[in-house]
Amino acid sequence: MDNKVRNLQAIMDCGVVAIVRVGNTKDAVEVCKAVIKGGVKPVEVTMTTPGAIEAIMEFKDVAQDDTIVGAGTVLDPETARTAILAGAEFIVSPTLNLGVIEVCHRYGKIVIPGAFSPTEILAAWEAGADIVKVFPAGVVGPQYIRDIMGPLPQIRLSPVGGVNLENTPHFIRAGAVAVSVGTSLVDQKALSQKKYEIITENAERFIEAVRLARSG
Repeated sequence: MDNKVRNLQAIMDCGVVAIVRVGNTKDAVEVCKAVIKGGVKPVEVTMTTPGAIEAIMEFKDVAQDDTIVGAGTVLDPETARTAILAGAEFIVSPTLNLGVIEVCHRYGKIVIPGAFSPTEILAAWEAGADIVKVFPAGVVGPQYIRDIMGPLPQIRLSPVGGVNLENTPHFIRAGAVAVSVGTSLVDQKALSQKKYEIITENAERFIEAVRLARSG
């Protein structure tokens, strides 16, 4: 089993991807450590974070072997390549950019483009997406995932935007292979007070929510 297949399976097994969108490199690394400690091993550092590339490189140096570090808010193939060379194992986009998918295929990395309508979602899948990010998912809710899965059961979907602890089980039961969580996981007040243990506890809660949803 190659790294890409193994990492993709690990993301789906975990069921939660942490979105790290903070103000600087140091906070990004500390938040990554906190969510990993809580059991969320796939971590997405967004390119809107100042020093995001440095954060990916620095965190890769201290990460555990089973940690999967990715880059988010990737808008073009040039940024995708830079992130991959810095160590990103998966690339996430808010929109569908075929050039980003092509670069990820070239380097053998997981690609998760964003889409919303059924037409966009199918286009992303047919272009080679490993998982399709349904964004923004909060405005339509879990029922939308269930409705999409009806005619398109082969597509791996991950809701993003508006995902919280309350609706996570519903998204999972609707057919999502994983949820991606930002502000509901990375508590900004806790971050400002350097109380990383609160972020770790949040991560543990999301992991438990996914586990219970999958167990029926």
